Amino acid sequence: MSTVQPVILTARLDTLLAFYRELLGATETFRIPEEGPAFYRGLRIGDTDLGLVAREDLGPGAAPRILLSIAVEDLTATLARVEPLGGTIDGGPTEMPWGQRVAHIKDPDGNPVNLTLPTPVTAG
Repeated sequence: MSTVQPVILTARLDTLLAFYRELLGATETFRIPEEGPAFYRGLRIGDTDLGLVAREDLGPGAAPRILLSIAVEDLTATLARVEPLGGTIDGGPTEMPWGQRVAHIKDPDGNPVNLTLPTPVTAG
């Protein structure tokens, strides 16, 4: 279990579940309730837990309800899967001076996500 667990509120629980499974290989760790329509889906991405909570009163494109920053092993390959999975690419990838290559995307609900890849920091 992660010490800090980001949780996304969504009216499209199944869509976001599929997005994070296909994009980042998320695995479901549990769901509440175990049977019938889910209220909560717990996911594991690498060494981090992510929660998805069903909220019928939230529509796509509503104000962001979270910002995720997720480290990936292959930024180019991950970016290539964003749009086919229903997300959008907002910018990047861009080399940051603190040693990351960052691409800004949005998931299918419009939540902002930074996809990051560590890069060597060069002395300037």
